[in-house]
Amino acid sequence: MPIVMNNVLGQIRMAAASGGDRAIRAGRLAEMIRKLGDYHWVGVYDVDEDSVSLLGWHGAGEPEHPAHSLTEGLTGIAIRDKKAAVASDASKDPRCVPPFAGTLSEIVVPVLAPGGSRVMGTVNAESDCADAFAAGDQKMIEQCAQAALPLWLIR
Repeated sequence: MPIVMNNVLGQIRMAAASGGDRAIRAGRLAEMIRKLGDYHWVGVYDVDEDSVSLLGWHGAGEPEHPAHSLTEGLTGIAIRDKKAAVASDASKDPRCVPPFAGTLSEIVVPVLAPGGSRVMGTVNAESDCADAFAAGDQKMIEQCAQAALPLWLIR
């Protein structure tokens, strides 16, 4: 793993596990992931028994849908399948909740509880490029989501 990725994963772990406001920590995590992948927007979400809600974000602005049901959009698919869901062109993909103007690709990576029994949160990334989320991007975001696990475990 390249040194830069190791450094960012270490920073994500430290930010996720540090004390203080969870929304601020989530925003910092989103910022680090966004810069690492040069994405248009990154959001960090909580998943509870009934809904998904925005915890922190970095990019163009807060989404129009900061909270929604567990079954809605790519997020619902990622939660149901407990694995990443990707849209190559979110503006044309019927599975997607309407994204930001200019968003072409979207990925939602679930954050699994230890043991993988349930989804505790998600990391959502959007790009203004079509087909932006190749296997390497998905792996990188999955590693970042795993490193951020303390954000959901330590409240």
